[in-house]
Amino acid sequence: MGGVTAADLAPILLVLGDEELLATRAVTEAVAKVRGVDPEVDVREYQASALTVGEIAEMLSPSLFGGRRLLVLRSGQDARKDLVAALLAYAKNPDPDVQLLVLHLGGAKGKAFADGLRAAGATVIPATKLKGHRDRVAFVRDEIRRAGGKCTDDAAEALIAAVGNDLRELAAACSQLIADTDGRISADAVARYYRGRVEVTGFTVADATMVGDVPGALEALRWALHVGVDPVPIADALADGVRTVARVASAGRGNAYQLASSLGMPAWKIERAQRQGRGWTPEGLVRAMQVAAECNAAVKGGSDDRAYALERAVFSVAAARQGGIR
Repeated sequence: MGGVTAADLAPILLVLGDEELLATRAVTEAVAKVRGVDPEVDVREYQASALTVGEIAEMLSPSLFGGRRLLVLRSGQDARKDLVAALLAYAKNPDPDVQLLVLHLGGAKGKAFADGLRAAGATVIPATKLKGHRDRVAFVRDEIRRAGGKCTDDAAEALIAAVGNDLRELAAACSQLIADTDGRISADAVARYYRGRVEVTGFTVADATMVGDVPGALEALRWALHVGVDPVPIADALADGVRTVARVASAGRGNAYQLASSLGMPAWKIERAQRQGRGWTPEGLVRAMQVAAECNAAVKGGSDDRAYALERAVFSVAAARQGGIR
């Protein structure tokens, strides 16, 4: 934090959004920055809903002993009207020795408070959940850049396919990769690193397909093929998924443990098939079994493009679930 001076500290910070990792990181970075200016800074945290106007006046008043303070106000959207009024009045003329950091989820609740802080000149730090795939790719690339590494778009895509969309897990995976490589992260480096994660990928593809999650199924499928999983067990897993749901559905409603002996299946597998079976019609399952059989024949019969046969099967099974033809 070299070179940070008191003039660099924004008097009011508004961390806006509901992504916990980004909000937590904003607080950590604010504390580190203010400690770079004053290692003895007094850092205090409060829940907005539990704070009274009297307490806030005391917190924000100049200290008898001098020294810098950082006040972290969590759940700003829950602040009562009188507290909001007092803080907005303070925001118009903040104390230079006090830094106020307000965390706010950014929704409709307490919107006037967030808008008022923004209007008063608060520095806004966005912490909203990342909505789209492109945002997550940018997040991964930025994480690796922050740690001093370099990462291509396809490497970021491969990492997301391996780890999933949870930002905490992605951040941890980025720091792990940086620690275990020379910092130049390629798709091949990610594939080598996560090769051990793909033992059940065929079932991951099947599970996502059976509940109609086409993007999730395609992502798992492409990742499996990328790291060299044989297409045959993937086709087998898809066929097994359809067959299991069909068998469990035809057994009628019932307790998984009671059905286990009659179906000759473990109870956990029956419970999963019951969950996956919601939304399926008998006709849809018949169609899905035909699709799985065609896919198996194409993959095992040495089709020229086995990846295409598997992708087409994912779309066709999902369409059968929705009552479509293909």
